[in-house]
Amino acid sequence: MKLYVLLMVALVGTVFCEDEITEEENVLVLTKDNFEGALAKHNHILVEFYAPWCGHCKALAPEYASAAGTLKEQGSEIKLGKVDATIHTELATKFGVQGYPTIKFFKGGKPVEYGGGRTANDIVSWLVKKTGPPAKSLETSDDVKKFIEEREVAVVGFFGDVESAEAKAYTSAADGIDDVEFGIVSNADIAKENEVEGNAIVLFKKFDEGRAAFSGDFESEAIASFVNANKMPLVMEFTDESAPKIFGGDIKVHILLFIKKSAENFKEVLGFFSDVAKDFKGKMLYVYIDVDVDDNSRVSEFFGLTKDDVPTVRIINMTEQDMAKFKPDFETISAETLRQFAQDFVDGKLKPHRMSEDLPEDWDKEPVKVLVGKNFQDVALDKTKNVFVEFYAPWCGHCKQLAPIWDKLAEKFKDDDSIVIAKMDSTKNEIDQVRVDSFPTLKYFPKDSDEVTALVWILGLKL
Repeated sequence: MKLYVLLMVALVGTVFCEDEITEEENVLVLTKDNFEGALAKHNHILVEFYAPWCGHCKALAPEYASAAGTLKEQGSEIKLGKVDATIHTELATKFGVQGYPTIKFFKGGKPVEYGGGRTANDIVSWLVKKTGPPAKSLETSDDVKKFIEEREVAVVGFFGDVESAEAKAYTSAADGIDDVEFGIVSNADIAKENEVEGNAIVLFKKFDEGRAAFSGDFESEAIASFVNANKMPLVMEFTDESAPKIFGGDIKVHILLFIKKSAENFKEVLGFFSDVAKDFKGKMLYVYIDVDVDDNSRVSEFFGLTKDDVPTVRIINMTEQDMAKFKPDFETISAETLRQFAQDFVDGKLKPHRMSEDLPEDWDKEPVKVLVGKNFQDVALDKTKNVFVEFYAPWCGHCKQLAPIWDKLAEKFKDDDSIVIAKMDSTKNEIDQVRVDSFPTLKYFPKDSDEVTALVWILGLKL
């Protein structure tokens, strides 16, 4: 999961000669002085903007270096580079770096966002697709064997005529998928060796059933759907490495299993989960989250869950603007209850679940009133008052900075019955009326009005 942080202000700088580019583990060390020279010298270069203290950057480093080494061994002209964004802040600002690591691919000097995974194989595969033909021509049996063996996922199209409409639909689909490599074969003997007859498409993978054969019409969209449905495991564990694939994939409906891998019934419950995943392949992405992993605590918090609530499941629909979440009405997890939960979602029978804490007895005791889901409408949407609400997260540093200002603002207007200053913990409370994308979010609900105004000038108030 990508964590967003503020850029640190560099206190010192290092001067380099404009043409000097050193390497660390086959990765180019880029600076503000040699960056443009590197882009001019290398037509294809992947650049990581990192912070030395960033845990995600540290985890990526060995995979990034391994990818650079693999490309070098292959004689590829593609280069990998890195920029310490805490020192070379001008570069970070120029390319819109807001969190670490940020990875951009420069082709002919023009940047595009990197959309691949965080393993060496993922990085190499993505770069090969970005710089080569949509589908690699495989001329011999050894070519096919090597192509399949060297990749976690490989798609091979077998066609009698590579200029046929079917083959062109295949290459069109391949051109639109960056994270999987495609090969194409036009030799009938090689096709036979791979248990294929006629025009066919086979996805080979080092997980689940090992291979999947395409059975639809030879149209670009259908082929792409087939690949996207089969390129990932039926069930994935949520980790820093898998997060880009999970969130960046084409399947935007996810069913999440929150569980402790240390639990005695882990294998049993995961077995139920995996069985049901087969029935909804291509419709939902099945992901399990180990709640004992500290880095996963934010995911649990986003769903209002604690370790005492697991094992449990949730569905999230990321095609909705507010990422609608759905909660089951059962406590005992079995194949039957999981299957029914998923089917009810597909059939449109489930209503989004909105979290709400219980209303505290002293919610209006202090100048800053406490809002939860259960009293939001009565207080914030009261048309007889002007209501100013801070939507916050307890862990948010900016929210903590705002707290004394918010208290001071409430104190200033505590004797004015027409004004309400309030706050809501948005990690535990959700409402239909306001979409919260970041913290703190400030909204003003004017008296006698249906308008809602987002305000950001509160920090400039003279109180």
